[in-house]
Amino acid sequence: MKFEFQFPDIGEGIHEGVITKWMVQEGDKIEEGESVAEVETDKVTTEIPSPRSGTVLELKANKGDTINVGDVFIIIEAGGSTEEDEIAEVDTAKEEDVEKSKPEKEEHVEEETAGVVGQVVASSDVIPSSTEGSPSSKPKKESRKVLATPVARHLAKDLDVDITTVTGSGPNGRVMKDDIYKASEMENEEKEKPSKTQKPEPKKLSISKDLPVERVTLTKIRKTISEKMSESRFTIPHTTAMDEIDITKLYKFRKQYKDMLKEEEIGLTYLPFIIKASIVALKQYPEFNSSLDEETDELVLKKYYSIGVATDTERGLMVPVIKDADKMSVVEIAKAIDDLSTRAKDNKIQLQELKGGSFSVTNYGSIGGYFGIPIINYPESAILGIGRVVEKPIVKDGEIVVAHILPLSLSYDHRIIDGASGARFLNLLKELLTDPDMLLLKG
Repeated sequence: MKFEFQFPDIGEGIHEGVITKWMVQEGDKIEEGESVAEVETDKVTTEIPSPRSGTVLELKANKGDTINVGDVFIIIEAGGSTEEDEIAEVDTAKEEDVEKSKPEKEEHVEEETAGVVGQVVASSDVIPSSTEGSPSSKPKKESRKVLATPVARHLAKDLDVDITTVTGSGPNGRVMKDDIYKASEMENEEKEKPSKTQKPEPKKLSISKDLPVERVTLTKIRKTISEKMSESRFTIPHTTAMDEIDITKLYKFRKQYKDMLKEEEIGLTYLPFIIKASIVALKQYPEFNSSLDEETDELVLKKYYSIGVATDTERGLMVPVIKDADKMSVVEIAKAIDDLSTRAKDNKIQLQELKGGSFSVTNYGSIGGYFGIPIINYPESAILGIGRVVEKPIVKDGEIVVAHILPLSLSYDHRIIDGASGARFLNLLKELLTDPDMLLLKG
């Protein structure tokens, strides 16, 4: 039996993907669960497993093609029919019988003298024939019936109005022509309303044809990064606070244990200490661990502490999330950072590991940056930028001394967080990172 394998919905609002590699060829024998193709979505590159065993009959797309959820992209000669297939065949036959037995269309009559002819079922789904008693049958959602005249239904179709959403003003809630006109006017008014944060229309790039250029098509992930950065910038009014922190004591503390932990294959950088200190600050200043719900004008304070760590990969910036980081020790955070960043760079990160963050950090110091203005990972309310630790002279107790200095940049949503709060957040980080003993006591 031929089985048309449709590109599945893998969640997280992903609607399409690009085939980067076929892992089977026409004529190949495959087993259920065996990967047939590698597909790049706007978030991850993932392998698509076959739901059936059998022989590959046809590949319906080429490498580099974009496929949408629901598109048939491979046809398999399955090894025998399954109960599910048999039920599907019976249902198809029943639906054909139903189609043949449908009554002819009734003529439209004037509304003023019309009674209610028939009823409209409030559902946009095709109503399948009954499979009651079969193992795969599931209860259907209860349908809401709408009373309407044929004229009103015809008008709703012409004006592209969903009649099941219209409140009728006629007897017994019957939907009339005027109700359809009003609903259409309201929909048009909503469409014409400007959005709260309109970004400018893309401008056509004009470059002289005489100049040597190369055009490179953006990958799915790069386009997603572009969209997310634009969404964040045009939605959130950013402001950034910066400070320098003397971490000389932390430098010595880390140095003391770094080589010891290296034997356990644990890379002890400054980042786990900074994340640990950030969690203490997030608990004291919860608005930095929140999101603004613009529809309800509510501040959503998150009672979990899952930290996104911006990671530079060959495919672009990815932000894997350390879930429940507040329940981890500094060493456990270090292990999690190493694991997630390695798998992100190797393109082995899972989709669920890129979601659910409540606060993010970006360590541009690891590639030599000092100060920066990080963009918030929408819909979070803040992000901490970490610069390169350098030795520089400072004045301490009236004397010039050489210290190890850590630069920090804190960007936050100025709609819900004031400048004073930003300064307090950084001051607490300074207190904790200046004295590692205090960090371990409070963390």
